[in-house]
Formats: sequence, structure tokens, C-alpha cells
Amino acid sequence: MAVIAVVDDEESLRETLSYALEKEGHRVSCFENGEDAWRSFQKEAPELMILDIMMPRMDGLELCRRVRGVDQQIPLMFLSSRDEEFDRILGLEIGADDYLCKPFSLRELCTRVKVLLRRSRSAVLPESSSDQTELRLCEESFRAWWKGELLTLSISEFRILQDLSACPDSVRSREQLIQAAFPLDHYVSDRSIDSHIKRLRKKISSIDSGFDRIEAVYGLGYRFRTLS
Repeated sequence: MAVIAVVDDEESLRETLSYALEKEGHRVSCFENGEDAWRSFQKEAPELMILDIMMPRMDGLELCRRVRGVDQQIPLMFLSSRDEEFDRILGLEIGADDYLCKPFSLRELCTRVKVLLRRSRSAVLPESSSDQTELRLCEESFRAWWKGELLTLSISEFRILQDLSACPDSVRSREQLIQAAFPLDHYVSDRSIDSHIKRLRKKISSIDSGFDRIEAVYGLGYRFRTLS
């Protein structure tokens, strides 16, 4: 059981999500705008937040910025329509962990919530690792470690890193990376992959300032380079 905040200005959607999540055993608090959700957060933080992007009285992006300013660990999931790609990218850049495009299935939402909660509650370094000795991946919790340091990655960032490292020195096209990171979303552009790669490099570089292993191959895609 987890305490989850649902922030969306559409009443019917709030009620639907609340019903589905409560059936999974969670306690749900609903808010129709970011301002009310922020006031509640300051009094008692939930364990996970589901945010719409476009809302009156503080939108989801501003709420995400404020939450990330005081809490780097709480999982944040955005809900967006297909024509809000720029906002989705911005949301991921300012700290969201995942997003779902409307319309979506309640089953997928509940599955992603379960994954985000499991990942946030488990930070133990796994015994198993990828073929890259410096990189360790735990697929069950979508967590990754670089040189023993935990990386704070979104699910899509994890999947891209996993796909690249599974084929070291091989070029992976943007289309292949889209399929790996967003298997159920057919409306993701190449630009979104470039943005994810940029964030991956930045996050690993914050641990290893000399990190340069994710290379762009002009006109083709990206590859994870092994040590020479």
C-alpha cells in the first residue's frame, strides 16, 4: 500500500484513477490543480505523484519543479496528450520519472505505478550485472549503478541504457531505441531519444566526470563504447 497523489483538472479522470489505484490497495488523494497539491505536499508528502501537465492555478511542470526542489526521490509520473511532446520532454528534463500518453489503459497505469514504487523502495546493489563491469542493471526494479554509485533514472532512460549496453560497440538506431524505451507508445519522435541520451550522459557524468562512453554516430544513431 502506498499514499498516492493524483493531480488533474478533469474530475472524471481523477475519479477513475482513484478507483483503480484504491482497488490495488493504495490510499489516494486527489487535487484539481497544482496549487492545492503543492500546499498538501508541504504538509505531508505522498509516496508517488501522478500529474497532468496542463492545469489551472499552477500546471504540472511548475509543480514538478517545486517538488524536485525539496525531494529528489519521490516518483513523479506525468499524464499528457499526444500533441504535448515538448512538454513531456521538458517534464522529464526537470525531474519526472515516467509519463503516460492519453488515452491509456488502467492496467498499464497500475503496472507503471507498481514499478515506480518498487524502484523507489529498493536501492540495494544487485549481484547480477550487465557485461559492462562498470555498469550494473537491475531490470526488476529499473535501477542502474555506475562504478558502484546509484543512478537516478526514469524507466525510459533505464531501458535506453539497457539496450545500448546489451550491444556494446554496436550502433543502435533511434527507431530501435524508441522501441526499447517506449514499446507501447507509437508517437515518440527522434528528438525525444536525443533528449534522453543527453540526460543519461549528464547523470552518469555527475558520478564520473570523464564519462564519454555513449557516442553519437552521425546519421545512424548511438552506441555504447567499450574501453579500448
